[in-house]
Amino acid sequence: MAKINLAENPSPSLELHGIKTTRDTMLQIVARKFFRNKLAVIGGIFLIVIISAALLAPVIAPYSPEKQKLLEKLSVPSREHLLGTDRFGRDIFSRLLYGARISLLVGFASVLGSITIGTFLGAIAGYVGGIVDALIMRFVDIILSIPSIFLLITLVTIFKPGVDKLILIFALLGWTTTARLVRGEFLSLRSREFVLASKTIGTKTHKIIFSHILPNAMGPIIVSATLSIGYVILAESGLSYLGLGIQPPVASWGNMLQDAQNFTILLNSWWYPLGPGLMILLTVVCFNFVGDGLRDALDPKINE
Repeated sequence: MAKINLAENPSPSLELHGIKTTRDTMLQIVARKFFRNKLAVIGGIFLIVIISAALLAPVIAPYSPEKQKLLEKLSVPSREHLLGTDRFGRDIFSRLLYGARISLLVGFASVLGSITIGTFLGAIAGYVGGIVDALIMRFVDIILSIPSIFLLITLVTIFKPGVDKLILIFALLGWTTTARLVRGEFLSLRSREFVLASKTIGTKTHKIIFSHILPNAMGPIIVSATLSIGYVILAESGLSYLGLGIQPPVASWGNMLQDAQNFTILLNSWWYPLGPGLMILLTVVCFNFVGDGLRDALDPKINE
């Protein structure tokens, strides 16, 4: 009687019942779908390069970002200064590297805070329902009814600008979208069989929420976080450009643009605003590409 090698010929019935085989793990499926999206892959590679350069800025940067050489102000790009110098003679390339650290720190830290708050409140609202759900969602509606840009500028004006305060403000204002998204996922998942089975055997509520339902809602949360980082970087750059964000001499992409807004500089030293402006554009676009790629890769409705 012939022997059947299941390692070489995985049974369709095993795959149908969700038993892991050598070729169809969830991670592999998501990875294959993500890597088919060329824009997402390119965006991911660019972000890895930017994050690595920001982390290694003290090693890569040829000069201190605050070192001034007034005799070399607005120098053209050269071997000594790859991207030229600003109006104080500071090396633009060095300031771009250190500015990336600030922009990425604000983006990642504030989104981590907002995702944490939004996930917690959205999970409670979606699972408990009733008056708790109504109160949380009405509070979300109140915040969303206020124009975010005016609320953001008001809060930044009241509190002195700084990295820590910007992170806190972005985190406290950015959780509403995540809360609504997580609530919707929990409303859909709380009536599934595995949740009802957990209730039947007496599993505690907090364990059902955070151990059983939340892992199944992580896909949309990850996508939302990725897209939000690009928005926060853009918002921080806008505030710094207006003089309400990171304050000089600390380098950020936004205040580098603000420093270069003089008409004479724009006309005669075009390379000065080009660097930070291009970095903001490419970073935000690449975060959006990666977010779109993750959204498609984590969507079970999209076939391989």
